[in-house]
Amino acid sequence: MATTMERDTRLAALVPYLLLAAVALAVLAGPAFAGTDNTFDTAFNKFSGFLEGSGGKIITLISLAGGLVGLASGRFSLAQIAIPVGVGVGVGTGIPIVTSTITAII
Repeated sequence: MATTMERDTRLAALVPYLLLAAVALAVLAGPAFAGTDNTFDTAFNKFSGFLEGSGGKIITLISLAGGLVGLASGRFSLAQIAIPVGVGVGVGTGIPIVTSTITAII
């Protein structure tokens, strides 16, 4: 097994190579341009429509059913009610919040 000093020596020998790689990446990196690409618009619209509509209701009901099964089994916990409520709120309002945040940043 290598001692701490041997590991430190090996790490110190790697530092110049890591710096060289970082400089090469910085020099050779091309510019990144943001645009109005709509490649994933169709998939995004289908997925967000699913979650905001019937899919979100199904996910919330499944989560609520899991909480009720936990309650029926005799192990009461506030999380068994709070998690389904959080899932419902997250599914119902999460997508518009994330979409507006991303739109505002871009």
